Amino acid sequence: MTFTLSGFDLHAFVTATLVEDLGEAGDITSAAVIPADARFAGVMDSRDAITVAGLSIAEAFFRALDPDMHIERLVEDGARVAAGTDLMRLTGNARALLTAERSALNTVQHLSGVATLTRAYADKLLGTGATLLDTRKTLPGLRVLEKYATRAGGARNHRMGLWDAAMIKDNHVAVAGGVAEAVRRALAAGIKEVIVEVDRVDQIEPALAAGATRLLLDNMDPPTLRGAVTLVGGRVPTEASGGVRLETIRAIGETGVTYVSVGRLTQSAPAADIGLDFTSI
Repeated sequence: MTFTLSGFDLHAFVTATLVEDLGEAGDITSAAVIPADARFAGVMDSRDAITVAGLSIAEAFFRALDPDMHIERLVEDGARVAAGTDLMRLTGNARALLTAERSALNTVQHLSGVATLTRAYADKLLGTGATLLDTRKTLPGLRVLEKYATRAGGARNHRMGLWDAAMIKDNHVAVAGGVAEAVRRALAAGIKEVIVEVDRVDQIEPALAAGATRLLLDNMDPPTLRGAVTLVGGRVPTEASGGVRLETIRAIGETGVTYVSVGRLTQSAPAADIGLDFTSI
């Protein structure tokens, strides 16, 4: 199965990651201790209940060092698995397996952690009608992968970067001289999607009158959100954002907002507990 992801160069990522780990001398421990022709069998498994993400990328690390390695993926990204579930079986050159192990596990642990946290938030929103969104609060260089992981966990991607939609915030408004003027400038520049952040209900009508295509309702409590959604009246999609927690997201989703965006999905997800055990063959 070939892994492809728009905007992501898997070969370059794997190469750069391995170079970072190997340096100029390579895996000196494995080279000194493990015979060059030794072979291992390994099993990657989850020690906790998780939502899986990143197995295809882990596979690429192992194949980069042993193209003939036999790899059997036992689940697919996006799967929810119980603690103790085997995720992947591998058989190949022992040195290659040991050398690629850390890079492969780091990737799967991190991405599965993001997917697992995302799934918890998405589950809380079920039945509310609201859609969970991620944000740009990602680790530098890992945005495409982390946003892939949020999709595996049940979220939808917000902006991928500063280039695919305008988001007018308070600093933009301050420099432009007002919400209406900021929106006018964005539309005049030919931008089709113009999101306007509002933190007060009295900013809604000016933003809509100026031509905003979505309103980001920032740091509003559920009663205020409910009133804002009523005022908007379905004229544009609405997005609740700011300080959303697992214990508050359902009440936020029940206010009638179209979207709820959560920076914690990528900013604060703990790594999943995934291990890889080898036996000599």
